[in-house]
Amino acid sequence: MTSRWRDVAAATGLLGSDGSVRATVFAEMSALAARTGAINLGQGFPDVDGPASVAQAASDAIAAGANQYPPGPGIPELRRAIADHQRRHYGLYPDPDREVLVTTGATEALAAAVLALVGPGDEVLTLEPFYDSYAAVIAMAGAVHTTAALRATPDGFRLDEAALAAAFSDRTRVVLLNTPHNPTGTVLTRDELAVVARFAQQHDAIVLTDEVYEHLTLAGAAGRPEHVPIATLPGMAERTLTVSSAGKTLSFTGWKVGWVSGPEHLVTAVRTVKQFLTYVSGAPFQPAVAFALGDPGVAAWVDELAASLASRRDLLCDGLTAAGFAVVRPQGTYFVLADAAGLGYADGAALCRDLPALAGVVGVPVTAFTHDGSSADRELRSWVRFTFVKRESVLREAVERLAALRT
Repeated sequence: MTSRWRDVAAATGLLGSDGSVRATVFAEMSALAARTGAINLGQGFPDVDGPASVAQAASDAIAAGANQYPPGPGIPELRRAIADHQRRHYGLYPDPDREVLVTTGATEALAAAVLALVGPGDEVLTLEPFYDSYAAVIAMAGAVHTTAALRATPDGFRLDEAALAAAFSDRTRVVLLNTPHNPTGTVLTRDELAVVARFAQQHDAIVLTDEVYEHLTLAGAAGRPEHVPIATLPGMAERTLTVSSAGKTLSFTGWKVGWVSGPEHLVTAVRTVKQFLTYVSGAPFQPAVAFALGDPGVAAWVDELAASLASRRDLLCDGLTAAGFAVVRPQGTYFVLADAAGLGYADGAALCRDLPALAGVVGVPVTAFTHDGSSADRELRSWVRFTFVKRESVLREAVERLAALRT
């Protein structure tokens, strides 16, 4: 009998043929960067903190005694702030008392939702490549992970309608949708989302959306792309759970304050599971995030962050192109995917292991985000993910080092 933890290891590519469990490629590459002194562009976390006013609000909350268990669903002020955020930005009106739940980051919200809504024999459909925790929690639930590949095009990685149609079945219970999308940086268009919505309705599937990069869309030649929550499309509010968090938007990734909103019966299902995971967390951070979601000064800071990220994206993309990579310029998130085939590497993982010696930089192979042997895995075998959520000076140094690949 296979232990469930081994199912998780196998689903995330960490189980060796001899039954041993490997460290994640993220841990491997971070250790490689530390050992060699390479610039770590593998893991996506900022090297500068978020707004000082928000940090001060957390400090004030600690001083005021917000240090014990908060209410299970989250403090009322934060739930109201989340509901108001959804109303202001998207015209959605969740009830803060019945249709909003605060979680330990978006990761817990997604995990609790999958564990609540699916079981053995059910299918959970994601786009591919996919964030690695999706495969893990689907395995925890004993469900089947199906995928539809995104395709690299001159306009970014785009939805393949035929692949999506083929991936749906009568057993598709949940569509776990990520936009803006990690790792590709794609922002799904309204038309693409309408295709997902149509299939979800046809198959009576629940859509669980990961929107943690909702405010980090990046301006390009065609302007700044619009983030469209699929819950705003006709017929979708009643079958959609929307997940987001403060970590990416505010550059406080270590605070782990996330949330899920949607129809009461679905939020109740998630809360029933979530309360037996962490129970509660982040007592002094919850009032700070509530402050941040409603403060105009913080909103202006977030807009400045998005503009800065667009500039840093262009700096890194231009440097990667000059170094010999083929780059798909992202529309959002912290990440860019680059194809190393032009450098003579058919295997992105091999390049990542060689890159510290070759250029003093670390990335992560895109195969960390694919199923072994899938069409996306084959197509993206030579690709590498880099992050640009680092100080400009760090990125300039990385670009200078990467130029060694051309010599």
